[in-house]
Amino acid sequence: MKTYYVYILKCSDKTYYTGITSNLSQRIFQHQNGIFKDSYTSKRRPIELIFYCEFTNIEIAIEKEKQIKKWSRAKKEALINNEFEKLPNLAKKNFK
Repeated sequence: MKTYYVYILKCSDKTYYTGITSNLSQRIFQHQNGIFKDSYTSKRRPIELIFYCEFTNIEIAIEKEKQIKKWSRAKKEALINNEFEKLPNLAKKNFK
């Protein structure tokens, strides 16, 4: 059974990059070494792997990657810090 990884990198400019791969160590190596010169992380190195989760279903992995990419920085940081109880509230708008 193949494993897929959804991962979050912290870039040198403090931004986050979310991606998906079936070979996490190889993909991190590619990001860290700027193998793909036009990629988001190429000019934001060094990068740091700060979160990943495993999936055995590629469709679910792709869905989760797309979902996380739409999240706010605060919501991504709650996920990174394993503060899962904060995730529902961070999805709500703050009306004043």
